[in-house]
Amino acid sequence: MNRRVLTLPARLPVDGYVLALLGTVLLAAVLPAAGRTATPAEHAATGAVAFVFFLYGARLSTAEALAGMRQWRLHTTVVLCTFVAFPLLGLAAAGLAPWLLTDRLATGVLFLCLVPSTIQSSITFTSIAGGNVAAAVCAGSFSSLLGVVLTPLLAAALLSGGAGAMGDGLSTGALTGVALHLLAPFLAGQVLRRRVGPVVSRHRKALGYADRGAILLVVYVAFSAGTRAGVWRQISPPRLSALLAVEVVLLAAMLALTWYGSRWLGFARADRITVLFAGSKKSLAAGLPMASVLFGAEASWVVLPLMLFHQLQLVVCAVLAGRLAARSGPQTPAATGTDQAAGAGGTGGALRAGGTAGATRATGAGNGHAAGGAATVASATDPPAP
Repeated sequence: MNRRVLTLPARLPVDGYVLALLGTVLLAAVLPAAGRTATPAEHAATGAVAFVFFLYGARLSTAEALAGMRQWRLHTTVVLCTFVAFPLLGLAAAGLAPWLLTDRLATGVLFLCLVPSTIQSSITFTSIAGGNVAAAVCAGSFSSLLGVVLTPLLAAALLSGGAGAMGDGLSTGALTGVALHLLAPFLAGQVLRRRVGPVVSRHRKALGYADRGAILLVVYVAFSAGTRAGVWRQISPPRLSALLAVEVVLLAAMLALTWYGSRWLGFARADRITVLFAGSKKSLAAGLPMASVLFGAEASWVVLPLMLFHQLQLVVCAVLAGRLAARSGPQTPAATGTDQAAGAGGTGGALRAGGTAGATRATGAGNGHAAGGAATVASATDPPAP
C-alpha cells in the first residue's frame, strides 16, 4: 500500500528583511535612541511614516482596484476574511490575557488581525500554486486601499478599553496622528499619482530601498522607546512561546476558513487558491508604520506579534503553495492571470510586472519549483507595495 509522505520545499523562506528588522530591534535594545537623540529620532520616524504612505498612495491604482471588482464575490470574501473574521479571532485571542498572554501582547495580536492583506507575497504564492493571479493582484490592492481607513477605525473601536487594551485605548491624539501622518500623505499620493507615478515607476528599486529603510527607522524608534520603558524585562520566554502558539492556531484557523469556506461558496479551484493566500495573510509593511502612529511609545509591544506572524505565514504558505502545485501538476491559470493583470496598464501594471515576474518564473509543479518560489518571497516583505 502506497503511503503519502509530506515533503517540504528544499529551502523554507527566511525573509531577509525580517532579519534586518530583528537586527534593528537588537540595535535598539543595545543602543536605544535616548536623551537628546530621542526627540529628533521620533520626528524623523514621523516623517518616515508620512513618506511611506505618500509612496503607498502614489503606487496604488484606485481605478484598477475598483475595476477588478468584476469578481465581486471573490473580493468580498477576501475583505470579510481580512476585516471581519480575523478581528473576531483577534478578540477571542485578547480573552487569553492575562493568564496566557500579557495584556500588551494580546493587544498586539488583536492589532495584527486588523492589518490589511499583503500584495506581493500573496501574488507570488498564488502564482506558485496555480491560482488566479489577476484576482490576487486586485484583492491585495483593494484590501490595502480599504486598510488605510478601516484599520485605524477598527483599532479605535476594538482597542478602546476591554480585554487586551493598553491603558484607556487609543487617544484622540493618536487618531489625529492617523489623519495627519497616514491619511493625508496617502491621499496626496493618490491625487498626485498621475504626475509622480511615472517617476515612482522609473525609480522603483531605489524607492523600494528607501521605504524599507524608513520602516527600519520606525522600528528602531519604537523599540528604543520600549527599551527605555523596560519592555525586555517584562517579556519572559514562556510568554513568547505562548504568543507563538496562539499565532500558529490563528494562522491555521484562517487557512482552514479560507480554503474550506471558499469551497462551500462554490469558487473554482484557482479562485479558492487566491482566497486562501490573500485572505489569510497580513501586511508587515502596512502594519508597522500604522502601529507607530497609533501606539507611540507602546508600539514595540504591538509590532512584535506582527513581525512573528509575518515570518510564520511565509514559512507555512511556502509549504502549502508547494503542496498545491504538486497536486495540480502544470498550471495555466497563473500565467493567464499574470497576462491579464499586466494588461491593465498604468503604474499598477508596473507594480504587477515587478511583483509577479519572479512568481511566474517560479510557477511549476512539485515542491522543487516551490522552493524557488519561496526564495522569491524571501524579499517580498511587501515594500514596495504595503
